[in-house]
Amino acid sequence: MPTLKPGYQLILDNVAKHIQLEKKEIEYFIAILQHKKIRKRQYLLQAGDICRYEHFVIKGCLRAYYVDENGFDYIVQFAVEDWWTGDMASFLTGTPATLNIDALEDSEVLMIEKKDIDELFVKVPKFERFFRILMQNAFVAQQQRILLNLSKTADERYLLFRQKYPLLEKRLPQHQIASYLGITPEFLSKIRKNLSKKKK
Repeated sequence: MPTLKPGYQLILDNVAKHIQLEKKEIEYFIAILQHKKIRKRQYLLQAGDICRYEHFVIKGCLRAYYVDENGFDYIVQFAVEDWWTGDMASFLTGTPATLNIDALEDSEVLMIEKKDIDELFVKVPKFERFFRILMQNAFVAQQQRILLNLSKTADERYLLFRQKYPLLEKRLPQHQIASYLGITPEFLSKIRKNLSKKKK
């Protein structure tokens, strides 16, 4: 097997969590991956375009977000190293994306085009299981997030976010976290101050 470029071992380790590949299958999978660098604030995907790739982050941090008719941003997902991101509805149906994805830091991703994934399923059928698990996990996470937004207070949502993503909180600006939680930066600042007082 050829020497792996930086980041490629990360995606192989990600795949290995769910399926085991033979040497030839690894070589084929690596051959269809495309590497891309994204500068901070640069788009990986814009709403209205068709999402033709699944993206795996090997460096940096990206956000997927929706912009409403009044110009307000609603962050759907953050994606850091070892996470997948994309507009799943657009990717699966070939319809225009509703999400924007841009880089919050200088980032790098490995991409797999839709046609290559379809061919991958034929040549290495076990990948169907891998991507099915990815979609199932994404669906579960989305449902849990909806339920949290419906049933938990902003304070509770913030505490759960901090508990679930302790490292992520440290590398994200406050206004980005606030957008993800569905509150204003000012309100998040108030929550943080109240929590700090309780600790004292």
